[in-house]
Amino acid sequence: MKKAEVFEFFRRLAEDNPSPTTELEFSNLYTLLVAVVLSAQATDASVNVACGPLFAKVTRPQQMIDLGEDALREQIKTIGLFNTKAKNVIALSEALIRDFGGEIPRTREELQTLPGVGRKTANVVLNTAFGEETFAVDTHVFRVSNRTGLAPGKTPEEVEAKLEKIVPQPFRGDAHHWLILHGRYTCKARTPECWRCVVADLCRYKPKTPMPKSARSATPESSAIRTG
Repeated sequence: MKKAEVFEFFRRLAEDNPSPTTELEFSNLYTLLVAVVLSAQATDASVNVACGPLFAKVTRPQQMIDLGEDALREQIKTIGLFNTKAKNVIALSEALIRDFGGEIPRTREELQTLPGVGRKTANVVLNTAFGEETFAVDTHVFRVSNRTGLAPGKTPEEVEAKLEKIVPQPFRGDAHHWLILHGRYTCKARTPECWRCVVADLCRYKPKTPMPKSARSATPESSAIRTG
């Protein structure tokens, strides 16, 4: 996309959703970190269901250690990869106390020393917790960036690098939230809802999905694809 198109792309997403944020539920920086670790290859909704009761009694690293891996595993067994995730959450809680005095580190490099924390998770925490202009590339961001032609790349790292380069102010702080939510609810993996997409005319995806007959009678004209 050209520079002006990128600006317009995010301007429209911002107009459509002025205050985007994570859909993960958390009460402090520690529970945010745990929730993001648990959300890998799982939906935010499933993590929220499992973590509601968990975070009602565990909000600090030492409390998680005291809970123990077996009890944590039972608590999150409805989430994918729960065995590995339970082990990582206990280990990262121990590392937080041992290496950072129980506090959440504020750099990507330090965050990535924690068990279960990769670059994407670190970027989410830096953005959501500390307001850093980071671009966490999950499956939604990767798909939207490639499908639309916004920031095509063969790997999440390539997409992140392009987003870092092209996303203009004042959209940098919320860009990855807009892209995640757009991919989750509009630019879906199997059937993108192009007929109600606010950036459809800027998108390079050619086989635009038409409005289904079942939605035509219930959808106002204003939600049709923009043409200019």
